Amino acid sequence: MDPFEPCERKVYSRLRTPERIQRFLDDELHYNHEPKGDTCYSPRLALKNEVAHCMEGALVAATALRLLGYPPLILDLEAVRDSDHVLAVYRVGGLWGALAKSAYSGLRSREPVYRTLRELVMSYFEHYYNPAGEKTLRAYSRPVNLARFDSWGWMTADRDVWEIPNHLCEIPHTPIFPPSLARKLARMDRRLYKAGYCGMNS
Repeated sequence: MDPFEPCERKVYSRLRTPERIQRFLDDELHYNHEPKGDTCYSPRLALKNEVAHCMEGALVAATALRLLGYPPLILDLEAVRDSDHVLAVYRVGGLWGALAKSAYSGLRSREPVYRTLRELVMSYFEHYYNPAGEKTLRAYSRPVNLARFDSWGWMTADRDVWEIPNHLCEIPHTPIFPPSLARKLARMDRRLYKAGYCGMNS
């Protein structure tokens, strides 16, 4: 039985490539302005409300990727003095790529050209910064296959799906460098800082 409503199926039928999924996240889902921690929309609710923050965008992307035949994988990027960021990740020919919703242009998609997850994660390092201009990315999780949550219908739930981000917070994360190096990191270049932040309407 098809779990999707006709309007949802119509949307997903247009998302025939990872590129089109990313374009949908960028152009057709507004950034969710609800205070952080107030919502964790299922893909159904995100489509209905036409908004998503990074967690919600990753769930929409993972659903769309699944309908293209990819496993629905997400990966958590862990930060200090900043919000975590969640990616929908996929592989083509054994190489990793990612899709994401963000108010920062450098934290969105990556082409599937990365041999390892660490390579993929490190491509986000220079673009991951807080309002103070600190580079804040510190660790990453293993990919989580959202099929583990199929029993309660995470793709089409008519409620928030807090079980998923709670799980991401509980699993181990791999540091990207020794903590002692953090004090030596340079602040963001002001030009890259300005270029990277697109704002919450993007």
